[in-house]
Amino acid sequence: MKVLVTGAAGFIGSNLVMRLLESEPDIEVVGLDNLNDYYDVSLKYWRLGRISSPRWRFVKGDIADKSLVDNLFYEEHFDVVVNLAAQAGVRYSITNPDAYIQSNLIGFYNILEACRHHPVQHLVYASSSSVYGSNVKVPYSTDDKVDNPVSLYAATKKSNELLAHAYGKLYDIPSTGLRFFTVYGPAGRPDMAYFGFTDKLLKGETIKIFNYGNCMRDFTYVDDIVEGVQRVIHKAPKKRKGDDGLPVPPYAVYNIGNSSPENLLDFVQILQEELVRAGVLPADYDFEAHKELVPMQPGDVPVTYADTAPLERDFGFKPHTPLRVGLRQFAEWYKEFYGV
Repeated sequence: MKVLVTGAAGFIGSNLVMRLLESEPDIEVVGLDNLNDYYDVSLKYWRLGRISSPRWRFVKGDIADKSLVDNLFYEEHFDVVVNLAAQAGVRYSITNPDAYIQSNLIGFYNILEACRHHPVQHLVYASSSSVYGSNVKVPYSTDDKVDNPVSLYAATKKSNELLAHAYGKLYDIPSTGLRFFTVYGPAGRPDMAYFGFTDKLLKGETIKIFNYGNCMRDFTYVDDIVEGVQRVIHKAPKKRKGDDGLPVPPYAVYNIGNSSPENLLDFVQILQEELVRAGVLPADYDFEAHKELVPMQPGDVPVTYADTAPLERDFGFKPHTPLRVGLRQFAEWYKEFYGV
């Protein structure tokens, strides 16, 4: 099997590539990433540097480049495509909307068109818990209506699901969208709260805790996300015809989350303890002097909470890594990577 992983230098993408190459000897992987400077590029190169296999090839390029994507599909004859390339982040979408339109809409359209003209067995793509917007019912179920996004980022991710459904109906392209819930872990994205908090505390700066700490997040460890993606890759939605003679869209969407939301203040407390334990910060660090409770930011939501029953039912898997275990792994990695 030959698999294309877009966003291969990213947090989830690089971990997925390593997992596939290490655990599936019959898989070849081609990675695509534009290595943009949304955050520290050296971290992306470090992730790529950990991948070593004769069954691995990396291509530097952008999914928004239609001819590059078409040529890659023409040359490689992919069996499965895992589209993880996207402009991520809610707050950045307020100030830099163009990046989201280019990558998350035009880029995703290019992937769909390539899958149409060079048929694949399965397209797996990253959606996001942000599609639930201001829904008040929890836990979030994939059966819920998601018509009220509160950020451009969320709107682009919902658009991906709609486009995949339409292409499934028109061209019988099997696709599975995965709504990820607050992914964290070693070598993660520096714009994520746990990473940014660590950077600021180390510099003696103040960390801002939004909504006065009254936020709940379904923090999901990266290894759990990767295992979920790997299982989904091998089980595409079945193709079948409807009464109209046209394909019933071979289309599915799942949540991948820890389904155990944590209060933001508790999360910060555990992070502090693990940073001290790892030696990133001294035992006598005055955390209270470096915390500020502030209002909610535009585009944010007060709670994320995944209903993962369908994932369990169809794949026999449920994310399970406790927050303390995951943050301990992050703190130890941070100390080593930055030589603290």
